[in-house]
Amino acid sequence: SACRLCTMRKLPSVLARTLTSGTSGSSALPDMSEVRSRLRDIVGASTNWRDHVQAMQERKALHTLLAKRQEDLPPRRMKDSYLEVILPLGSQPEIREKYLNVHNSVRFGRILEDLDSLGVLICYTHTKQEMQPRSPLSIVTALVDKINLCKKIIYPDCDIKFTGNVSWVGRTSMEVKMHMLQLHNGDYSPVLDATFVMVARDPENKRPAFVNPLVPETPEEEAIFKQGELNKLKRIDFSTASLLKMAPTAEERNIIHDIFLNTLDTRQEGEGGGDLKTVSFRSRKLPPNSVWMEDAKLKGLQICHPQERNIFNRIFGGFLMRKAFELGWATACSYGGSRPFIVSVDDIMFQRPVEVGSLLLLSGQVCYTEKNYIQVRVHSEVYDADTREHQTTNIFHFTFISENEVPRVVPKTYGGKYL
Repeated sequence: SACRLCTMRKLPSVLARTLTSGTSGSSALPDMSEVRSRLRDIVGASTNWRDHVQAMQERKALHTLLAKRQEDLPPRRMKDSYLEVILPLGSQPEIREKYLNVHNSVRFGRILEDLDSLGVLICYTHTKQEMQPRSPLSIVTALVDKINLCKKIIYPDCDIKFTGNVSWVGRTSMEVKMHMLQLHNGDYSPVLDATFVMVARDPENKRPAFVNPLVPETPEEEAIFKQGELNKLKRIDFSTASLLKMAPTAEERNIIHDIFLNTLDTRQEGEGGGDLKTVSFRSRKLPPNSVWMEDAKLKGLQICHPQERNIFNRIFGGFLMRKAFELGWATACSYGGSRPFIVSVDDIMFQRPVEVGSLLLLSGQVCYTEKNYIQVRVHSEVYDADTREHQTTNIFHFTFISENEVPRVVPKTYGGKYL
């Protein structure tokens, strides 16, 4: 977890400028409600629950429009998928309430929802076929690779602009780079950058489907595309490095052993009151200014109502991210005793979809601390009341910075040491 405490990176604004389609005024840009409306039109989804179920049944006929090979699809450029979207918090005060938190700043969970919707629309823009009003593809979020913030406060009364485009393409997956900027004194200044990975599937969301290849045009685009390929390889390496598959490295073993030694109680009284010379593995003590990891948890439950469904009749991934973030924030706030600020989000894995009507169990755990930084892992699972089975749906990682220095979190068990 220590490696997740990363430094802020500058946003790649040069590429954004080269891809801009000439839209300089905010009034000409679509807003987030239009983004979601476009998604419904592309898929053929309905805003009515019963009609929506029927619309999903009708999508089965779109199977004939799927490409049998990626080579049959026309290649696309990065600027073909470039989009700019406005969130008019300043010019349309009536929408602020939805985005406002108690600290008079923007709810970051709402931003996660907007990024998720925009990422899907960018991918549909990349794969759009001119003669097809509806897309045969079901494009869903597979992974949030990284979100880095360079501002602590997002103001609730200034317009926000999102930009983004497809930055890398495999055979059935796409990496999307998105940026968020906020208007100050007439200029948009960077707030965050985000990297999402989306996957394309057939109309019934059952099997992978091919997507248009991506052709870089400039040296900068070539570098971005190569970085996307490296990101894919890193994700593969990370998945194979699980403790369930590989033993810890020598460095990891030394770190864990040092933590263990620091928690041993070296002074134990015998029956006669004298000190024992031997140290028991079972006798542990909490070091000064520390908290046992098992005491740094919060849990929550969410009933998944139809209102939170996405265009494919499953629970919206952005909603899951918002709920997980809010629990993660509350966990960091409870642990640190002061207001935490989000610094980065990474390694959000969408392992399985969440069905409407599910009982969603969320568990927040402080897994690493360093000075003012708090790393929180949120595990989400669905509970089937009929079978009494639990299934993991997502794992989230959030890094916060607290206003004050926080106690050190200390694991007691082997599993806790590797969270």
